[in-house]
Amino acid sequence: MKLLKIFPFCFILFLLSCKEEKPTEISGATPDISTFYFIRHAEKDRTDPDDPDPELNQKGLGRAMHWAEILNEVDLDAIYSTNFNRTSMTAAPISVKKNIDVQYYDPRILDLEQFKKDNLNKNVLVVGHSNTTPEFVNLLLGEDTYTQISDDENGTLFIVKIVNGVATSTRLVFNCNCPD
Repeated sequence: MKLLKIFPFCFILFLLSCKEEKPTEISGATPDISTFYFIRHAEKDRTDPDDPDPELNQKGLGRAMHWAEILNEVDLDAIYSTNFNRTSMTAAPISVKKNIDVQYYDPRILDLEQFKKDNLNKNVLVVGHSNTTPEFVNLLLGEDTYTQISDDENGTLFIVKIVNGVATSTRLVFNCNCPD
């Protein structure tokens, strides 16, 4: 008789323990993804070593056009450049092709957190210099991964992807058979 009283209780426990678990619901929130493309300005005119703000030489103009072709398939939301002739001229063909105005920045007074907030969930091109480009990439990464770019290297592309606050990077080098 006692067994009959315990049986229903055990049966209910059995049913509860075998209850099918509901699948974990995946939040409808999409991840925050920002992608930054960093290039150094193209080849500059070195005919006047005293000129602090030279324009691009012929090869540099060709490389600037080459960058516009390379980045043609990238859906850019913003373009940043330092306010120098060589960086502005490098950004110009991309700006025209994408119909995006170039925004000027000063790497010496950059507010990194504000820059990241302003460009959250965007694809951004940044045109800089042999020293400022790897420095900016390192700031986004939060570590010193890259060193200054060699003075004769104008074909480096850094891609920094920040997903939910975690940054990763890739470095690519493009050769340009641009006319001298």
